[in-house]
Amino acid sequence: MTTIEAIGSDGPRSNPPNRVLQRRSSSTADGPDYATYVQTDALLALQRPAHQLVHRDELLFQVTHQVSELWLMLAGREAATAADQIEQGDLDTARDLLCRTSRLVELVTDGLDVLQFLTPHDFAVIRTALGRGSGAQSPGWRGLRSSGRRLALAFDSILLARGVNAYDVHPAATGQLCLLAAALVDLDDRVAKWRSRHYRLANDLLGTQAVGTHGMPVAALATLTNQRMFPNLRHRRSGLVTVSASTPAAGYA
Repeated sequence: MTTIEAIGSDGPRSNPPNRVLQRRSSSTADGPDYATYVQTDALLALQRPAHQLVHRDELLFQVTHQVSELWLMLAGREAATAADQIEQGDLDTARDLLCRTSRLVELVTDGLDVLQFLTPHDFAVIRTALGRGSGAQSPGWRGLRSSGRRLALAFDSILLARGVNAYDVHPAATGQLCLLAAALVDLDDRVAKWRSRHYRLANDLLGTQAVGTHGMPVAALATLTNQRMFPNLRHRRSGLVTVSASTPAAGYA
């Protein structure tokens, strides 16, 4: 009997939950099926059940942030691998991974757009379920920020190892290093754009005079939009503006 047949016209029948789970998680002779590989049962059980939602749009809010955490986790791992590649001297692969990381951060930023459908009243109700939860506690963001520190150290180290002055990083003299620096600046810009978009969303939903769930005034978020992952590198950007970091070099597009 299929799941549709089990539901029928009279509503769901009393199939034992473990039997339904076993059917959904079945594997084919060639290996696991889609649901098993993606672990959809576990994934779709991570949201608050309908009877616990304080507002119908709480599901929208929670799913948006869960997806963001996944993208940020992946971005942090890609950035960490890019740092590994810089340390090993493979600058082309590092640049490709940084291009990918930038795109992942862009996906996080784009994902915030769906929250524009919340009204301040909607969010005021949803906030009651958040307690003191805050985006500042995001493990995905902490991982990406940690990888950013590694990237900065790795870049400075390779400049030192190659005897290149930081202000001499320009296309004519240091092609690979210049492309890598441009990719780092591009990632920095994507993160800044995400933080700015997050601030504007908080401002729209709460207003500048409100205090966030973690005790931080919304107005204080504006100062965070000016923080950069690679502040020292940005001072050298005058020699990088003619280089585009948008096209991967090879292999990791």
